[in-house]
Amino acid sequence: MNLSVAWKIARRELRGGIRGFNVLIICLALGVAAIAGVTSVRESIARGLEREGAALLGGDAEMEFTYRFVTPEERAWIDANTDAVSEIADFRSMVTVGDERALTQVKAVDGAYPLIGTVGLPDGMTLATALAGRDGMPGAVLDGMILQRLGLTTGDTIAIGGVDFIVMAELLREPDNASAGFSLGPRSIVSLDALRGTALLAPGTLFETAYRLDLPDGTDLDAFEDLAKSQLSDGGFRWRDSRNGAPGVSEFIDRLSSFLVLVGLAGLAVGGVGVSSAVRAYLDRKTGVIATLKTLGAERGTVLMVYLLQMAVLTTVAIILGLILGGLAPVLAAPLITSALPVPIDIGLYPGPLAQSALFGFLAAAIFVLWPLARTEQIRPAALYRDAALGLRGLPRARYLIVLAVLIATLVGAAVLFSESTRLVLWTFAGIAAAFAFLVIVSALTVRLARRGARATSLRGRIAARLALGSVGGPGSEATSVILSLGLGLTVLSAVGQIDSNLRGAITRDLPSRAPSYYVVDIQNDQIDGFLTRLKSDPGVSDYESAPMLRGVISRINGQDANEVAGDHWVIRGDRGITYSAAKPDNTKVTDGTWWSDDYTGPPQISFAAEEAAEIGLNLGDTLTVNVLGRDITGEITSFRNVDFSGAGMGFVLTMNPAALAGAPHTHIATIYADAEAESALIRDLSRAYPNITTIRVRDAIDRVVSILEGIAAATTLGALATLLTGAVVLIGAAAAGEPKRRYEAAILKTLGASRARILWSFALRSLLLGLAAGLVALLAGIAAAWAVMHYVMETDFVLATGSAIAIVVGGVLLTLVTSLWFSWRAMRVRPARVLRDAG
Repeated sequence: MNLSVAWKIARRELRGGIRGFNVLIICLALGVAAIAGVTSVRESIARGLEREGAALLGGDAEMEFTYRFVTPEERAWIDANTDAVSEIADFRSMVTVGDERALTQVKAVDGAYPLIGTVGLPDGMTLATALAGRDGMPGAVLDGMILQRLGLTTGDTIAIGGVDFIVMAELLREPDNASAGFSLGPRSIVSLDALRGTALLAPGTLFETAYRLDLPDGTDLDAFEDLAKSQLSDGGFRWRDSRNGAPGVSEFIDRLSSFLVLVGLAGLAVGGVGVSSAVRAYLDRKTGVIATLKTLGAERGTVLMVYLLQMAVLTTVAIILGLILGGLAPVLAAPLITSALPVPIDIGLYPGPLAQSALFGFLAAAIFVLWPLARTEQIRPAALYRDAALGLRGLPRARYLIVLAVLIATLVGAAVLFSESTRLVLWTFAGIAAAFAFLVIVSALTVRLARRGARATSLRGRIAARLALGSVGGPGSEATSVILSLGLGLTVLSAVGQIDSNLRGAITRDLPSRAPSYYVVDIQNDQIDGFLTRLKSDPGVSDYESAPMLRGVISRINGQDANEVAGDHWVIRGDRGITYSAAKPDNTKVTDGTWWSDDYTGPPQISFAAEEAAEIGLNLGDTLTVNVLGRDITGEITSFRNVDFSGAGMGFVLTMNPAALAGAPHTHIATIYADAEAESALIRDLSRAYPNITTIRVRDAIDRVVSILEGIAAATTLGALATLLTGAVVLIGAAAAGEPKRRYEAAILKTLGASRARILWSFALRSLLLGLAAGLVALLAGIAAAWAVMHYVMETDFVLATGSAIAIVVGGVLLTLVTSLWFSWRAMRVRPARVLRDAG
């Protein structure tokens, strides 16, 4: 192989222009741009979070305790090792005005809050002034949503958990809101001193305390964390520091962007079909040149290198265009992105994301370019001349198939390396491969059936139908490229549409039919009997459940660190609800082991949720250490039981015998199933009798989750539409490449006396057949992918979204029809004499 000769020939051919490679360039540029845009935004968010980590967190570090304040000894240690400390309590409660109530997330703060940043209030009012209140009544600042919902204005009196406050201002900006995570209610800020000693912050009540730390300059955060965990509460707290001030936001962005990058890779796969088709069409036109070069003594490797170098140049141009588009898009859309996300963002051009996108682009291009190029390398000059009219055929030689396998493995490995979820990447690539193979099989089947149909005696006299079927089943058919390009794009869109419909349906339709009307938390021990009596006496209450409620962190499994044993399982990530019961509840089904006796007073025993235990790898006889209110309780797992979380009813992963939690302060939780017309009066009576309780309407919680899902659905749908756009470009390219063939067909048919209407109808039938095949395959593949996601990832039932399914099929047919007819009409306008003269 002579590389210099190959480059000289390649350069001369490129001087003739890049006609015919528009599809290749556009498809690669769109795929690379999509990935570059997503990864650039993710990098911008990561840089912003890193820069503003301390401001987002509200300090250099934070120690969060579950439902208790630190002891005097612990506070003394914190004060001695920090420059400043801010103490915060965070909990849910109800804002009450007369008979009107609204759920709120209360932040009770001390005078040092915020250590970093400022709270935004109208007219330059300071937080200290607002919380001081007036006329002897403490003040509160409320989110505008609460003010609007309850019709409040400055100076009005409200009650939070039975404690009166005066509304001093609307909360415009909370400096550390990104670190707060998910909340069901809008924010209220009050003074911590105004709530000390009240039932809202009583031992056992559901609240969290956070101690924001201002550390001396140069403090080693890892060393300080280790020191704190060794000297305070046996590490029974959660630690965060400024290196990741908003971990929930960061994790969410990483997972969403990983998913969108995979959608972008699906778009590259769709575009790859167009790339391969463009290269094949180009080589078909160059068969005479290739044959001549071989006849003159050019080696097969040299000929292959000629066109490989050409494709490398064109691929580089396309990727550069894609990087420019993807890199500049976030910069141009910076105001929109900044306003849409509640985190600081450093928008800019970052080499890392662009290099990652370029790598994906080059690998995808190499995979789809090598296939047609390799087929050229093995064909003899005589065969090239003989088969010039039919195009290149046959499989590449084995060594090229091995290279293709290595390139695909490299692409998958790169996606795994840059993604947060290896499992998601592998399943996505498996799905793309399965869909690709399915579409290839269907396209081959379509060609075979069309060929047979064109010869069927039943179609005699139906000239348009026979012409359409003959074209689909004949040599040089565009069936494969059309069904592949359109089918892959529609498959992604179909899967996203079905998943979106099922998620919305599971939350807004299925869940309310079996979910409770209200959750009630923070019911004190001396209130539970009266509370349950009120529920029993109300005919509108169809059912209710109650249980003692504590919260604890599973810190050790069989004496080892729980995170090392269970990894990132959700049961270990934070504090979990814990209850106790002497007798086995009637609705509890023990799947393995035995429940303790009613009068058992021995060492702590644990009944654990069976499904979660299997995921973690727990067995009967294993021990768990649970930190409850700063005290470690170690118990043995003596039984597993079924726990159903799907109905939003009451379910506890971990239940213990009563003696194990004796003396631990706690409250009770209840779920109420009531008729809609009885809800208002019931909740009003309960709130008056027990002002400290918090009632959470399940419908409000569902609406909150739905609003988040809508944002996710919008992002994923945009990604799917980008993939479909790439498919449309490929489809247009295939139609454009087939225009000369249509022009020749039309000229022959016109010469033989066919009317324009009949010829156009035959072209339309051809498009309808291919569009229908692509749409039906995409529908089946998309439904299968959506079912897998709902069943294995979301672990919920799958329901076919008929409307979305019909739209996919109809959309595929119409897109193919419109594209094909446009180029067919162009072909019809050329006079037969000119076409036949040029062909001759």
